[in-house]
Amino acid sequence: MILYFSGTGNSLAISREIAVETGDRVMAMGEESDLRGERRVGLVYPCYWFNAPRAVMERVRKMEISREAYVFIVISCGAQAGNAIWSVRKVLEEKGVEVAYSNKIREPDNSAIGFGRNPNEQGWKFEKYAGRMRSIAMDVAREERKLRYGWWGPIGALCGGKRMQGWTLPMLTPKVSEEKCVGCGICAGVCPQGNIKMEGGKARCGGECTQCLACVHFCPHQAMELGKRGTPKEHQYHHPGVTMRDLMRGGN
Repeated sequence: MILYFSGTGNSLAISREIAVETGDRVMAMGEESDLRGERRVGLVYPCYWFNAPRAVMERVRKMEISREAYVFIVISCGAQAGNAIWSVRKVLEEKGVEVAYSNKIREPDNSAIGFGRNPNEQGWKFEKYAGRMRSIAMDVAREERKLRYGWWGPIGALCGGKRMQGWTLPMLTPKVSEEKCVGCGICAGVCPQGNIKMEGGKARCGGECTQCLACVHFCPHQAMELGKRGTPKEHQYHHPGVTMRDLMRGGN
């Protein structure tokens, strides 16, 4: 079983590529928490500001995994892994579950849009790291036992700390533009947290946002905005091998 958490498809695409080699099922993280019957369990998720997404940490804490299972972690990141693997390893170790393999793969950074940059200009990463992606998939299929990027680091701790998050999270937390929102409901459908509800014909964001930015990238009217900055259509990104329907809750 490969469980993924994904806002714009990077982690889903990685999960699918690994599954081609392993034959494992791919499922959205959170749909299944009792994994005691699984011989191999994979966790694939993004790195958000040098750490694992809060939503991933919450889901992993609820998981029940056999201590005999081969457990692996692969993260997608724009560049640095920070403590994104270490944080989840620590939670699993507290349950008595060992992570046998960990690695990262660089993909376009969907949070770049929050800083005025275009994630689509990072498409070169797919070709550059294609060989590495195949190597990771083969490692997992062979059930290699090696940890990469899975140790605690001071830079990750500093950048992922509360003080730094106090600066970054407001910049990466979407707000609804009342003028642009037409109530189509796409944002609510792609939100992996179920954080967006439709009320009075408009989208309403709750308090469970994990900054995945799925709503920002998929809104056809660019009605989900970051800070006081609008969302340029040409900056909206999703993995080229993943569709909006794939990411709708319940899809895989």
